[in-house]
This record gives sequence, C-alpha cells and structure tokens, in this order.
Amino acid sequence: MKIGLFFGSYNPIHTGHLIIANYMANHTNLDKVWLVVSPHNPLKEKKDLIQVYDRLEMAKLAIENTQNISVSDVELKLAQPSYTIDTLTLLKEIYPEHQFVLIMGSDNLKSFKKWKNYELILRDYQIFVYPRPGFDNADLENHPSITITKTPLMELSSTFIRKSIAENKDVKFFLPDEVIDFIESKSLYR
Repeated sequence: MKIGLFFGSYNPIHTGHLIIANYMANHTNLDKVWLVVSPHNPLKEKKDLIQVYDRLEMAKLAIENTQNISVSDVELKLAQPSYTIDTLTLLKEIYPEHQFVLIMGSDNLKSFKKWKNYELILRDYQIFVYPRPGFDNADLENHPSITITKTPLMELSSTFIRKSIAENKDVKFFLPDEVIDFIESKSLYR
C-alpha cells in the first residue's frame, strides 16, 4: 500500500490541511494519507503550541468517517525532538509492506536541506509537494524524488486561526465543527 505521510503540528488542524490531505488521497496515486501529528517541529518555536494529545484528538475528530485519511501518533513513540528521518525509519520497520511518500508544502521544501539526513530522505522516499503562497519550489523541484502537485492553493494558517480564536472571532468554516466544539470545551487558544 502506498501511504502519504502528511506531518504537521496541527495546532489546530483546519480546512486547509483537510483539503490538502483529501487532494493527496484522491487525486494522486496514494492509497491513503496519514496525518502524522508532530509533538514539536525542531525547526519551529514552541510558542502557542498546545498539548500534543489535544492536537491528536482534534485531528481524529476532523477526519471522523473518512475512508482514506487517518491519524498517526507514531511520533509520540520517539525521543524528542523527533526528526522525520527517524519517523520514516520506524514506520519502515513497523510496516515493511508499505511504501511511504512524504507530503510537504513548498515552504518546507525551501528549508529541506536543513533537515536531519535530508539526503537519505531524498534517496529513499518520494516527496509530493503542494504549493504555498509566497514560496516557489526552490532548487530541489527538479529532483527525481520530488513531484510538484496541483493541490489547490490555500492561504489559511493555524496562526491566523489561533489569533482569531484569541480575539473571539468566528472561525466557522475554517475548522470542522467537531474541532470548534473541542476547542471551546477546553478553552484552547484563549
């Protein structure tokens, strides 16, 4: 089975994430997409990052009743900070029958050479890249392991959503209703 791994902090998961996951699951040659909830991206600040278990729960709520998208907590099994290469290695050990494809935005591709063992990832894995506003595909776009997809361009960000929630602004349609209910029930991002 060919599995797309869509890593993210999902702080919170929003419609943009879901559109990308749905596109990858239904408009590429992937059989499934796993949303891999990352405890903390080593290249980003922890500021405003809520507990990983709350982010995991929101991701599960967001994809409830979805056939070919699921949520993975594999990074919670690794020492922190976890690096993509370590996650890929562990997944290959657990699921040797699967072929894993990395899903990333063009913003991440631009900084990809800063990733731990990025050369091994390029050598051993395919990467599907979706467009992000303001980011071209950098010097790696012609690499044989990289496929630039025609995923719809999304300008929605978790930062914008967190700020909107903190300012008591309506976030309906930016987030699934179940995620809004969860955020409100736990008073997150206030």
